[in-house]
Amino acid sequence: MTERVIRVGFLIFPGFPMSCLTSVIEPLRAANEISGRHTFAWDLIAEGTEPVISSAGIAFEPSRSLADTANCDYLLLLSAPTSVFAERSSPAHLRRAARHGTILGAISGGVFPLLRSGAVGDAALSVHWCYEAAFLAEFPGVPASDQVIEITPRCVTASGAAAAFDLALHMVETELGVGIATEVACWFQHPMMRKAGVQQMVPVLGEGSNQEDLHPIVARAIDLMARHMSVPISMAEVAEDLAITPRHLERSFKRATGQNPTNYYRAMRMKAARQIVMYSNDTMMQIAEAVGYASSKVLVRHYREAFGISPREDRQRINLTRVKGNLPVPSV
Repeated sequence: MTERVIRVGFLIFPGFPMSCLTSVIEPLRAANEISGRHTFAWDLIAEGTEPVISSAGIAFEPSRSLADTANCDYLLLLSAPTSVFAERSSPAHLRRAARHGTILGAISGGVFPLLRSGAVGDAALSVHWCYEAAFLAEFPGVPASDQVIEITPRCVTASGAAAAFDLALHMVETELGVGIATEVACWFQHPMMRKAGVQQMVPVLGEGSNQEDLHPIVARAIDLMARHMSVPISMAEVAEDLAITPRHLERSFKRATGQNPTNYYRAMRMKAARQIVMYSNDTMMQIAEAVGYASSKVLVRHYREAFGISPREDRQRINLTRVKGNLPVPSV
């Protein structure tokens, strides 16, 4: 009896995060070795035939073109959020692959071209927290999941390189069982097998910790702030929602983060604004509205105070880097 082979295609774009590629291939390779079976095979796919330069500056030679993906079981997009299709026919190739049974997916910034292709409908998409503001600005109304991985019957997404390893473990477990998947995880000293439903870890601004380490009151307050970016919420409203006094909220925030909640909230909005500056072509007024400013002048002033540079100057600096090295900033 012929063994079933799962073919995984990686559609790579210039500046794709190399760690996301190896974080899927290496567990699949290990699963083949441990099981003694050739269950998984993989191909590097590109729109053209030229080598593709990764975010680390290393060139990868594609083995197939996007037009030749008929027998892929999975087709995963790896890119920066700013990546665009070089060929007009590429989105159609992705839609055709989906119609013929290929499970489409994306890792990290690859969710951007995946959604732009029109090949996925209302599937849940895992969006890395550092891209969330840019994602919501470009795709208003499309839910951005904060889960480490999202798995549906026709679409799989992972938020970053470590999450890509978890996605690979899911593929191994599906085909070879939990025993092989556990042994693969142990081979690489992967601390645990995270499955769907695990929330991403988000760093606390100005602190060497993440949101999971915070006092529940502060974590809930930050979650409220994050859900009120375009229409800001007052600290009195945050305190009322949490059934505490504004003074209690301020004391809790200072103990946990070293900042008062108002300054923390502004820093969150500035980080969101910078994502949109970096990963979109939105105007300053559109960016201001996305992070809750009625005036772009006030946004520019606060942006300069936060980063020492205006949004326009920041975007020009980033674009110069992209043109010179064809590299996105940053790639995760």
